This record gives sequence, C-alpha cells and structure tokens, in this order.
Amino acid sequence: MQMSSDGPTHNEFDFEFLGNTTGEPYSVQTNVYVNGVGNREQRLNLWFDPTKDFHTYSIFWNQRQVVFLVDETPIRVHTNLEHKGIPFPKDQAMGVYSSIWNADDWATQGGRVKTDWSHAPFVATYKDFQIDACACPVPVTSADSAKNCSSSEDKKYWWDEPTLSELNLHQSHQLMWVRANHMVYDYCADTARFPVIPAECVHHRHH
Repeated sequence: MQMSSDGPTHNEFDFEFLGNTTGEPYSVQTNVYVNGVGNREQRLNLWFDPTKDFHTYSIFWNQRQVVFLVDETPIRVHTNLEHKGIPFPKDQAMGVYSSIWNADDWATQGGRVKTDWSHAPFVATYKDFQIDACACPVPVTSADSAKNCSSSEDKKYWWDEPTLSELNLHQSHQLMWVRANHMVYDYCADTARFPVIPAECVHHRHH
C-alpha cells in the first residue's frame, strides 16, 4: 500500500509487506519519499501473522508529522523539521494505491529467497477501507493544495488539532516498544550506506 503524488519530485509514503520463509516472522517495510528522494527505509518484524486475519494499517498525515500505524500502534513517525531546513511532504496532493509486485531480487533475506511461483495466483484482500482526507481537484498547484487543505476560521480539519501535532505519551511508549522489540533495520543506523548521518535522523525525536 502506498500514498503518492505524481511527477519526478513526487512525495510518497510506503507500506510494503516483504516475503518470508516458512516459520519466519512477516516483515513490513516503510519508506518516505520527499521531493522525489527516498532511501528512508525502516523494517520491522510483525508481532502477529498477517495472513491469519485482517488487521488495520494506517497512515496519519498532517502538516506536522507522518505516522505509520499497525492496529493503532505507531510503528514510525516522520516529523516536520522544516525549521531545521529539512524538506517535509506537505503541499502535493496524493493518491492511494495498492499492488502486488515481485521484489525477490532484494525483499526476502536480501534476495536470497526467491518467489515460489507454484503458489500463484497471489491475492491481497482488503475490507473496511477508509479515507478521511481533504479532496483536491486535479490539476491543482502545490500552493493551492496546501491552502485548500489547511484549517482556517471557516473550516476545521480534525487532523490539524494541536493535540495531534505529536504522539501522546501512550503512543510514544508504544513506538519505543516497537523499536526496541521488532525493528530489524533503520536507515538512520546504516553507516555503511550513509557514512554521513541523514539530517532528519540527527534531529528526529522519533524515527
């Protein structure tokens, strides 16, 4: 599942379910693209088998933060750090997409485990799908998009409430639990790939 805008300088939020081998935990990878630049992967092992039942996977996005959640538990926060000179995805209208695609060159154990095509066809099933958002006409400029979808005296959007500008205390503890017990990869800690720590990693209180 992903949210994405269009064009070479697009913004994008990714929820990717990676392959696994029998008996191993199922992994979810998240990624954030800002102005066409990604490489912000984080990966965690889920604390349940997602093939056994339906679960809720959510992306909460406002002017201050992007929060990825699994069953209402935050697993990642990408904070607006524009005051530090770091771009934040806030002014491009985005669509919601879902697909199944073959990534066995890298996804399962770094590409060591290949897709078993004898199990095809592969099916993804959804229910209770919900979008609660500001609708943007197309085409629309980034400035108009940001203006139309910002709260004002005339219109109030619930996601702009000050209480939703950051995680509450319980959510912060949940995120700490996820990071301590289930995270298996964080681009912020990958010094081989990033000898210089990415700027947002230096400043984020939550990654």
